[in-house]
Amino acid sequence: MRLKQDFFEQLPEFYSQVFPLGISDPHWLAWSQDAAELIDLKQPSDELLQGLSGNASIDGASYYAQVYSGHQFGGYSPQLGDGRSIILGEALGPQGAWDVALKGAGPTPYSRHGDGRAVMRSAVREFLISEALHHLHIPTTRALAVIGSDLPVWRETQETAAITVRLAKSHIRFGHFEYFCHSERGAPAKLKQLLDFTIRQHYPDLSCDSAGYKAWFMRVVSDTAKMIANWQAIGFAHGVMNTDNMSILGDTFDFGPFAFLDTFKEDFICNHSDPEGRYAFGQQPGIGLWNLQRLAQALSPIIASDDLIESLNLYQVELVRHYLVLMRSKLGLMTSTEEVEQDEHDLALIGGFTGLMERNQLDHTNTWRRFGQLDPNSEKSSLRDDFVDLNGFDTWYQAYQARLGKVDDVGLWQSERNSVNPKYILRNYLAQEAIIAVEQGDLKPLQQLQHLLQRPFDEQVEFEGMAKRPPDWGQGLIMSCSS
Repeated sequence: MRLKQDFFEQLPEFYSQVFPLGISDPHWLAWSQDAAELIDLKQPSDELLQGLSGNASIDGASYYAQVYSGHQFGGYSPQLGDGRSIILGEALGPQGAWDVALKGAGPTPYSRHGDGRAVMRSAVREFLISEALHHLHIPTTRALAVIGSDLPVWRETQETAAITVRLAKSHIRFGHFEYFCHSERGAPAKLKQLLDFTIRQHYPDLSCDSAGYKAWFMRVVSDTAKMIANWQAIGFAHGVMNTDNMSILGDTFDFGPFAFLDTFKEDFICNHSDPEGRYAFGQQPGIGLWNLQRLAQALSPIIASDDLIESLNLYQVELVRHYLVLMRSKLGLMTSTEEVEQDEHDLALIGGFTGLMERNQLDHTNTWRRFGQLDPNSEKSSLRDDFVDLNGFDTWYQAYQARLGKVDDVGLWQSERNSVNPKYILRNYLAQEAIIAVEQGDLKPLQQLQHLLQRPFDEQVEFEGMAKRPPDWGQGLIMSCSS
């Protein structure tokens, strides 16, 4: 693993150097080979295991924790930072550089009295969701591996520590800019230093001047809108959309109590710490804009207000545009039209279907997958029997067929629907079953689940049972933030 140290060398006031604390009896729990190839790693080795578990130094690593602030559940926290993540540097690979971070490697100056550790269950969940989102074609950070140990840690009960090895194109968050927007921390000089670094590293086609800053912020707005449109189309609830959990690159970032929808519910809450539903599934688009507004406030010392406002006004346009592309594809509708009237008609058609799903308490993923079995030219829909409100469905289906028109090649149309409507998602109960097996020393369910998630659009008949609705105990699981 070849490491460079651009952030460490160029931004010395933006982090604290801190070294990982090793874990006892380190052992591989999970490994992603395609993530490894991003940084030119071939296979896991004993030497790499010792280095990534903090028990041995890695050549070229600098070891540091970044400082930032952020809005958490709407309230501003002036200093946060990497409380249990230690970055080694940027690893070079065939498609560029990736930050390598050890998540759960011990306390840092930003741990806020925490132990800096991650428990096995949260490490495994982060690994699985990183795999799942990537193979669903949703922008995300990656997880290279999970390293287990016999080191005891205490949360609600005694658990064992683990380390997730995370790869990110960048760890720079909205919260970095919020931290350095205050005059006592050197703004605007520090803001400009951070922004210029971000542009040089990740937007090399842009200039570090007022025109480049405006173009950069427009891209951040657009990339964030596209990310959230992807979440809404696939039925993913992030759970903790604090500004310190928002990647500047529009990658899904910092996984806590996430969930995919089982039964479709706009107000679905997956986070035990969010009883009022600030980050409920249906609230995510609005929270994305709210977070971008906080970022704009932080950037106001160096980017003109008119430029910030103009960029923010693009958010809803980009969100709706990308959402329509995704949802038309799921429904098999033509996507070539740019007419506003057609957009509004299609949004109403899409909303009508999701509303029917919610009122009839249907499974989100399985219902969309059923479009791959539908003969769209038939007056009798194979979807109809899933609905209790038959009149409501019939009315919707007639409008849908009128919009769709005649399909010439039904087999091709069905195949295209199966290529965008996954059969398999990371249901929380499947993750929980894999975690329980790991606790008992059995890695096979975890490995099977990882294999399943790498091909979410394929039939995989050997795993047919994993596509079914969860058992009663696994429906709509709400997770805690403890990790």
